[in-house]
Amino acid sequence: MAKPVTLTHSTAQQSAGPALWRQYYELTKPKVVMLLLLTALVGMCMATPNLVEARILIAGLFGIGLLASSAAVINHVVDRRIDSMMARTYNRPVAKGRIGITQALGFATVLGTLGYVCLSLWVNPLTALLTLGSLVGYAGIYTLFLKRATPQNIVIGGLAGAAPPLLGWTAVTGAVHPHALLLVLLVFTWTPPHFWALAIHRRREYANANIPMLPVTHGVAFTKTWVLGYTALLALVGFLPYLVGMSHLIYLLGSSVLNLMFIWYAWQLKFSNDERWAMKTFRFSIVHLMVLFVVLLIDHYLPVTL
Repeated sequence: MAKPVTLTHSTAQQSAGPALWRQYYELTKPKVVMLLLLTALVGMCMATPNLVEARILIAGLFGIGLLASSAAVINHVVDRRIDSMMARTYNRPVAKGRIGITQALGFATVLGTLGYVCLSLWVNPLTALLTLGSLVGYAGIYTLFLKRATPQNIVIGGLAGAAPPLLGWTAVTGAVHPHALLLVLLVFTWTPPHFWALAIHRRREYANANIPMLPVTHGVAFTKTWVLGYTALLALVGFLPYLVGMSHLIYLLGSSVLNLMFIWYAWQLKFSNDERWAMKTFRFSIVHLMVLFVVLLIDHYLPVTL
């Protein structure tokens, strides 16, 4: 005769799914937010020849992070139907029904309000408004409209995701500077090949969800060509910080190596029949952006000139 099964406390927790705080934490897309905060931090540091004031550093990153997290939570709510149809996202808390829409939106409101107040009170109003505008651009214009309306969704909507270096710059200076816009341009040019590589890998899921990603509307071969083209464009844009005197030799060498590696990945994606290159290119693109901004930071504090 089978023995009755007694659920221990840990077993009960496992059967109920992740702890509630972990589910809310997952809603904020912490890995994405951390990458955005890295670019914001570099924007802060590039804006001054000295160390960033502690108050601006802490309050700026905290406020930008909260508003970026709020946008991520709204994205979970708006994309819950799409997420439930894709293998990469079907287990997300809202898509799975572990967190309700009302609770998620309430969480997003709290995060966004705290972030905006933090930036307004302890940084400056310009940074608060620009960060709020980025939230609206990503969670509203991109997620609600562009993502479902045009295969150029990533190109147009990428501006919101490219804003953090500008936000970091304005947090320190209270003004928009051409060098800050150049940092935005770097992220903006990086965004299409990054997302299109993932879209190639997930093209069938996007098609099932009726999302007009470029591989779905124009085919994989066409998208691979555009990935390679944008990667080459990124390499050209990558020279600009050095050419305008914004950075020095360490950045020139580091960015050149990184961009050549990215082109190599994009070339393999274009001309290899191995479908694994799509995810390889996507993963490398993340490393590329992280290391590129770290190199910018090192170059800023350790300038080496010919």
